[in-house]
Amino acid sequence: MRQLSIAGAWVHEPKVFPDSRGSFHEWFKASELSEAVGHTLRLVQANFSVSSRGTLRGVHFADVPPSQAKYVKCVRGAVLDVIVDIRVGSPTYKQWEAVRLDDVDHHSVYLAEGLGHAFMALTDDASVAYLCSEGYAPGREHGINPLDPELGIEWPQGITPLLSDKDAAAPSLAEAEQQGLLPTYEACQEYYAQLRARG
Repeated sequence: MRQLSIAGAWVHEPKVFPDSRGSFHEWFKASELSEAVGHTLRLVQANFSVSSRGTLRGVHFADVPPSQAKYVKCVRGAVLDVIVDIRVGSPTYKQWEAVRLDDVDHHSVYLAEGLGHAFMALTDDASVAYLCSEGYAPGREHGINPLDPELGIEWPQGITPLLSDKDAAAPSLAEAEQQGLLPTYEACQEYYAQLRARG
């Protein structure tokens, strides 16, 4: 697990073993993840999406606590996966980092509770699997417009973004902060400490 520039975000870069039949790799190891983040991933729900080229999902996040940690892998095609620090008061607040996830290098990303998540499909039929620490709860789920110029996420040029009506209507980061929707860095740190104490 390699930590990214945003605290609470890691990328897993497995060794892939190809042969004449195909390839093999370990895409999730609980021991490696728990060593990196300081606690085990409580697996409650697994999601799977298939997206046409240009589909842009996110930026999604949930109330803290308990929010929703995610371990994300692209099993077919390729996506540009983006993690956004939306924790008010964080040293990296408003910053984002992008990781290409595809079916060649087989990288995965982990993002802790309280971070924002989005991705754009770079290929047709881009298929993404998500392991989630909490189930979907509509009442505590929120979004930020992924095209918000203040965030300035550098989505690939030459691909027209395809957003759901909900994501297109999502507030900007500034509007979400004004509405009190964003988690605080302090609340997230307190929750992370609780998770580490549980092991």
